[in-house]
Amino acid sequence: MLKDADTGFIDHLRGLLPDRTVRAVEPRYLEEPRGRWPGQAGAVVAPASVDEVSMVLRACNDAGVAVVPYGGGTGLVGGQVAQAGPVPVLLSLERMTKIRAVHPEENVIEVEAGTILQDVHTAAEAVDRLYPLSIASKGSARIGGLLATNAGGVNVLRYGNARDLCLGLEVVLADGRIWNGLSRLRKDNTGYDLRNLMIGSEGTLGVITAASLKLAPRPAGEGTALMVVESPAAALSLLALARDRMGEGISAFELMHRMGLDFLAETLPDIRQPFGAPPEWFVLVDVGLAAGLDPAEALEALFADAFERGLVSDGVIAQSQAQRHEMWELREQIPEANRRVGSISSHDISLPMGRVAEFIEKGGPALGRLGTFRINCFGHLGDGNLHYNVFPPKGRSKNEFQNLRDEIKTCVHDLVNAMGGSVSAEHGIGRLKVDDLERYGDPVKLEIMRGIKAQFDPRGILNPGAVLRAAD
Repeated sequence: MLKDADTGFIDHLRGLLPDRTVRAVEPRYLEEPRGRWPGQAGAVVAPASVDEVSMVLRACNDAGVAVVPYGGGTGLVGGQVAQAGPVPVLLSLERMTKIRAVHPEENVIEVEAGTILQDVHTAAEAVDRLYPLSIASKGSARIGGLLATNAGGVNVLRYGNARDLCLGLEVVLADGRIWNGLSRLRKDNTGYDLRNLMIGSEGTLGVITAASLKLAPRPAGEGTALMVVESPAAALSLLALARDRMGEGISAFELMHRMGLDFLAETLPDIRQPFGAPPEWFVLVDVGLAAGLDPAEALEALFADAFERGLVSDGVIAQSQAQRHEMWELREQIPEANRRVGSISSHDISLPMGRVAEFIEKGGPALGRLGTFRINCFGHLGDGNLHYNVFPPKGRSKNEFQNLRDEIKTCVHDLVNAMGGSVSAEHGIGRLKVDDLERYGDPVKLEIMRGIKAQFDPRGILNPGAVLRAAD
């Protein structure tokens, strides 16, 4: 049975750790971006080294006190917010921000888990390399949390998820033992793959304290374009054509709907709109090509070919880095516009690519049986990941529709599941989707997961209630 992190236990931690490591809880640690769940914690503990993390976990495990690992606080499924149960310790990795080593000739960088994603990008750029993982919250998201949730982002099409960009990990287990798996090896078949077990486990099996990450050569030439498509089906055909023409040179392929432009105009009017009349559907295509190839010319040729095939009707090709930035700003500000409008229910889903258009075609009418809503559907078409968010009619508040939230979510997720998709593409399970995992997950997989959890964390102190339902 877990116990509260009470005053006596917090004082015990203070005696074990250096000054300023244990401190009072500020409100920002108990909030999450969508404002749905208030958290609780007895104290914030911010160690500065892996040995200090080890001391914290050993003490918490011995006392039966829960630990909630905390990265940048940007997670959208409540994995960093414990709103019920015994009061936990909140373990923040924010002081562990060292770039331990950079090996440009190996395309490897070793960083501590509290390092902000943007700082990894900067360190890679300093040696003329690229760390490809990129998300809208790159200025605050931390590497440990990105690995713990197996984050995706806009470049998965070319470079893969966080899991695909990691070579090794340093992890502290529930009882305080340190697994020194911080390898730079690209081939290592010495037993079970603990690295990939920890990645995506959301702090329920161990606390990631450092990682060896893959870098990539910077493309010699980069280009970006917005192209108007007739439909999501046409967008998929355009993606296939782009891959036929440029192969792995396609870095990102983002599908966007007119509703996203409407929300930007409504909430962020300073964002420059790229079209005189907002199209129903359009895509952002980003390419990175080898020396000797002109990205703008390649995109122009792609547009001409696609136009002849009836796949596109209009487009804008960036002629400068400033224009590329404007196009990406448009895409990256859509989540902020969504937040300001206020969704009734948001969904991070993935589907087999061949069924994306069918899902979009069926999703609207299915939700229409519950009421009249605005739907902002956008996402990473190249890997089948859609952000399918449902909003109230213009002029009305999401609070008027709270009684329909569960029905809306179930409607969307039932359709996704029936089409062989996933109800969590890149945000994880956290606490928000525990019921969904039980509803749609394979029973054998769930049984194995519970066994793994019991093996790594027999006292259940690590992020209880996240991913798997907390034991009574």
